[in-house]
Amino acid sequence: MNASTVRWTLAVLAHLALLLAWYLFVKLGNVPRFVMPSPSATLDALLQPNYDWWANMAVTATEIFAGYALALVAGVALALLFTWSKALEAFFMPLLVSLNMIPKVALGPLIIVWFKYGVFPNTLMAFSICVFPILLTTARGLREIEPELLDLVNSLKGSRWQLFTKIQLPGSLPYIFSGMKVAAILAVAGAIVGEFLGSDKGLGYLMLQVQVTLDTPAMFMAVLLITLIGMALYGLVLGLETLLVPKDARVD
Repeated sequence: MNASTVRWTLAVLAHLALLLAWYLFVKLGNVPRFVMPSPSATLDALLQPNYDWWANMAVTATEIFAGYALALVAGVALALLFTWSKALEAFFMPLLVSLNMIPKVALGPLIIVWFKYGVFPNTLMAFSICVFPILLTTARGLREIEPELLDLVNSLKGSRWQLFTKIQLPGSLPYIFSGMKVAAILAVAGAIVGEFLGSDKGLGYLMLQVQVTLDTPAMFMAVLLITLIGMALYGLVLGLETLLVPKDARVD
């Protein structure tokens, strides 16, 4: 059994152990359903059609994936511009750092005032919270390229675009994926924060609705579905990293 198989096996066993601990805690502790439902009671909530699970799940997934995609494009583009121009970096990077210091919970009400409720403002929340890690790690990766390779391309009269596509991008991929993995986690948090602050659909919105009636199984199910969306995004990033980045070059 190779190391990768062992790693995945241990990960599955850890999740099964958590599920078993959850079941035993509720069963043996006689925990009330409204405090913590059993795994079976949580699954039963998924069968209730009045919650429109799949439509709400689709909304939340759209916000997470769209915000993440925008952050990836913007983060890589800004990092590239900063490596091309020291003046741009000196001017904009301190400003971006200051903007990133703004708590996203405080930014949420302003986004709602500007863009109202809906998928778009929650997508912006996801974008705002996960773009900075991608920008920082990509900028670092672009600077880690060996100077000799850059001099070679310059001596051959290569364009900036050729320099980026042939040398900088392949060499910086380990750093880009390092930031992407962190951003995948943050994108989920950003979208849900947006739905908590103001939304009329999505899993975060649904959690607020069922909280009023103390429907804890539905809240647990919403949390599990949010987690599955996040795991799907993170798994997609890991899959792309496996395809594009050699194992010995990855930044963990």
